[in-house]
Amino acid sequence: MDYADKLAIAELIQAWGVYRDRGKWPELRGTFTADGHISISWFRGPFEQFVERCRANFAAGHTWSRHHLMTPTVRLKGNRAVAETPVVIRVRQQFKGVPVDLTSCARFLDRLERRAAGWLIAERAAIYERDRLDPVEPSPEYDKLFIAGGAARFPEQYRYMAFRLAHSEGRTLAPIVYRDGGPETADLYERFSAWLNGAAA
Repeated sequence: MDYADKLAIAELIQAWGVYRDRGKWPELRGTFTADGHISISWFRGPFEQFVERCRANFAAGHTWSRHHLMTPTVRLKGNRAVAETPVVIRVRQQFKGVPVDLTSCARFLDRLERRAAGWLIAERAAIYERDRLDPVEPSPEYDKLFIAGGAARFPEQYRYMAFRLAHSEGRTLAPIVYRDGGPETADLYERFSAWLNGAAA
């Protein structure tokens, strides 16, 4: 039974990436519980609101993104599970008129619950590790973006994602962004482990 549950969870996590990147919004909503919560670089709050924000950005056509999700590590206890999934996030967009590619290495930490319809994600937090920003084609305009400075004020784990968000319209950094080595991240792991062992969410 553990193997079947872990396989179902892995498929759910992979499906999330497909639905998110292809703009399949009803299917994406179906990967989370109705009261699900998500924390990423630019959003922290109810999953339903996250989907609506994604839908609006997708319709505007300002960015192209892909989530390359790897095999998760899953811990099970009854109808509860915690999964950790390495992910590489790729984004292409115009950054002050310059086409750029962002590559972010991170991992998703998920709390999952077995409901009547099967396993669903109840909470997800992205934990950022390292990132980089590259021009689609080298240009003096791209170099000027960094001459002005400002990127160094952000933590190394999500520096260029934050730098990009700081200069974009309609998005800002979330109030808490989880990263390797951050105190909030240690608290997050403790909370998820306690929940897996029976504590309240």
